Amino acid sequence: MERKMILASHGKFASGILSSLELICGKNDNITTLDCYITEDFDLTKAVDELMHQNEGTEVVVVTDLFGGSVNNEFLRYINREHFYLVAGMNLPFLIEFATQFAFVPELKTTITSVLDSSKEAIQFCNLTYQTTVAEEDF
Repeated sequence: MERKMILASHGKFASGILSSLELICGKNDNITTLDCYITEDFDLTKAVDELMHQNEGTEVVVVTDLFGGSVNNEFLRYINREHFYLVAGMNLPFLIEFATQFAFVPELKTTITSVLDSSKEAIQFCNLTYQTTVAEEDF
């Protein structure tokens, strides 16, 4: 079964982070974006429904910017759809690791969970991390 990843966000965050991802990992035709609310007449429900209709029969991973936000909530309507996975809290460390694996792994749930765990470790308060590292080296 074909796999697709959709990055969806408020504003142009999705297309911006895809640009960064492509700079690091190269272009991947199985990753698309949905930039929401960038025009006055934007209809979120219609845009999501069209995108999901285009990807019927496909294993779809949607990554949104904000848990509980309108974009994430709109995709939640599809949460019980077979072969549909929804991840909130889009960030570049998650996307880099997941994009390099999602087309090849046999099972997505386990991979998503694993990549989420490791991407959380990439979020650091550098001042504290640096101080801790320097203190450990002094001993």
